[in-house]
Amino acid sequence: MTGCNPKHFNVQDSPFELFLLSEGEKKIEEKVYSGMSNTSDFVLNKEDHTLGNLLAEHLKAHPNVYMAGYKLGHPNVPQLFIRLQTDGTKTPRDVFTSVCEKLINQLESLHQEFIREWELRRITNTGEQGNMQGNGF
Repeated sequence: MTGCNPKHFNVQDSPFELFLLSEGEKKIEEKVYSGMSNTSDFVLNKEDHTLGNLLAEHLKAHPNVYMAGYKLGHPNVPQLFIRLQTDGTKTPRDVFTSVCEKLINQLESLHQEFIREWELRRITNTGEQGNMQGNGF
């Protein structure tokens, strides 16, 4: 671009900077929301819609949750905001932690099933190739 000063653009040095935490930067911060009872805002740094939608949907399904939702502050700032209101029998922090732990366990189980299936298919395909070679293919 002629006539444009690159200093005026908000360009990252590396695309990975959008996902790597800076030194001293926290991944998650909880801010108690005083506008509603039993409500907290969770700020997740270096995250986007991928995690926001997943967490919000699982939080909404929790039996002690009245309301859960998320938003991104600005497209150029990788910061996710999740607001969570509970019925008061559990704190927002306890529900948030519980849902995160459950999701981690589910994703680990999915990972294990995927690896097992991948290995079975690899073994099966290797055996088929050996049989095909023995049959003159």
